[in-house]
Amino acid sequence: MTRKNKIILTDIDGVILDWEEGFSIWMEHHGHTKVEGSEFMYNIGTRYDMSGDAAHKLIKQFNESAAIGFLPPLRDAQYYVKLLHEKYQYRFIAITSLSLDPYAKQLRERNLAKLMGDAFIDVICLDTGADKTEILTEYGAKYPGNFWIEDKPSNLQDGIDAGLNGILVEHGHNMNITNVEGHVAKNWEGIYNHITEQRMLPAITYR
Repeated sequence: MTRKNKIILTDIDGVILDWEEGFSIWMEHHGHTKVEGSEFMYNIGTRYDMSGDAAHKLIKQFNESAAIGFLPPLRDAQYYVKLLHEKYQYRFIAITSLSLDPYAKQLRERNLAKLMGDAFIDVICLDTGADKTEILTEYGAKYPGNFWIEDKPSNLQDGIDAGLNGILVEHGHNMNITNVEGHVAKNWEGIYNHITEQRMLPAITYR
């Protein structure tokens, strides 16, 4: 399917970068341990047996620390993101609820550039844990029908409602959700195959 252009909109944490791995190491270093059997829980407060406010404070602290600039790629993301960019000339725009801190944004940009080269043309940082509805409405109007990749089902749905073509990255916390409208992929190989297969469908013209 040929879209308006070759722009892919994507979340970062849990999609491009392995935020959970970095956060788990950071939390352990700061004396926090997970509740046994909580590895598939999305809610960080539940996972570490603390209030939502306390969890949010720690997430924000981590996201604004130097550690945020050294997250590893998620699964096979590095290979397939670079392949989509280099072979098919796709460019990526990140929409991430990381932090409004300029230093955190700079670290994220450097992290992505080191791992993904020049695949990303923009990194849009919202406040820590911020809702994405407004920004997805804006970008859905700007890039109708383009791919939107997420791991949080509610954010995925917001993108779909805004006119984007949603792809959900499967994790333990979302694998049992059955009412997902978009495509579900276990890894970036699955995302790559879905995107490149869609290229072969009849073109859609946007005016």
